[in-house]
Formats: sequence, C-alpha cells, structure tokens
Amino acid sequence: MIASISGLVQETGEDHAVVELGGVGLKVYLPAPTLDQLRVGDSVFLFTHLVVREDGLTLFGFETKEWREIFVLLLGVNGIGPRLALAVLSTLNPEAIRRAVFNEQVEVIARVPGIGRKTAQKVLLHLQDRLPVQAGLEQIAPFSDVDGEVISALTALGYSVVEAQSALQTVPRDAPQDLESRLRLALRYFARP
Repeated sequence: MIASISGLVQETGEDHAVVELGGVGLKVYLPAPTLDQLRVGDSVFLFTHLVVREDGLTLFGFETKEWREIFVLLLGVNGIGPRLALAVLSTLNPEAIRRAVFNEQVEVIARVPGIGRKTAQKVLLHLQDRLPVQAGLEQIAPFSDVDGEVISALTALGYSVVEAQSALQTVPRDAPQDLESRLRLALRYFARP
C-alpha cells in the first residue's frame, strides 16, 4: 500500500490533483477542503489510501492521518464506495463527523450529497463503536429550510459546500430567520481578511 506521498502539485482538477513524485505524475483524489488549499507548484505531503479494483488503481489523499482513518472507516459501510466516502469528507470535517456520531444526528450525515437518511443511519451505526469520540461534543444544529436556501445560494455563487457551511456557522443564532438577512451575514465570512 502507498501510505503517503510527497511532491509538487503539477495541476488541479475538480476532485483531484496531479502530484509529481520522482518524475512521475500521480493522480490523487482529495476532499474539497484539502484541494481548495492546493496551488500548482506547491510542495505537498499527503497521507494516502490506495483502492484496488479490477478495472484500476485509484489513489486518495488526505492532509492528516485522522482524515485517512475516517475515509477507511467509511469504506466499511455497506453502500459507501470511495467516491461517496470522499463526498462525506468534502462536506463534513472529522470533528463534525465525530459530533454527529456522538450525538446520533442522522440529519447531519444526511446533508452529504448522495447520502439519504437510511445510508446516514448505516454510517452512524458503523462508526459508533469504531470512531473514538470525546465526551462533551456539542450538537450541530440541524439546518432550517432558510439555511438550506442560504447554502444553495452560496454554492450558486461559486463557493464549495464546505465553505458555505462554514460561513453559515458564523451567522449568530439570534439573527433574523429570513433568507436575505442570513445570506448577507454569511457573506461577511468571505469578506474578512
């Protein structure tokens, strides 16, 4: 197994980067938060997981061992393949996943595009005994319909789902519940230096 790679970023795509390693360019699929940080010419170190299938070899990269471990755990869930496991990590960071597992919040896992409520329940059940969680993790509030519209508006403006969710989490809880106000407050997240 290829446990890690270190090299220069040759190019980036929608869901991957090509990392030059000893004169060879390796295509590595990455979660959105990691991919958003990479620029062509950057030196990068990634923890990796190689998925072997009869039709090919696919390499997935992560910025920490924790991200890789959660990816591997997600692959153990019936109905979750590598692409869907990557979508989970592109939508939710490890802390959010731990919080959702600890508090049994199916709706948080169900936020991931491509995962319905049943699959989200399978994910929670699978991770409960396998994912170490710390006591005292606070719940993530479920999205209201207005918050869902804010995320849709932000993604339509070109922000990733992860960026949109991060911006939404900065909106004060006592903020007005109308779309225009919440969207304006969420956009302030992107205006800060």
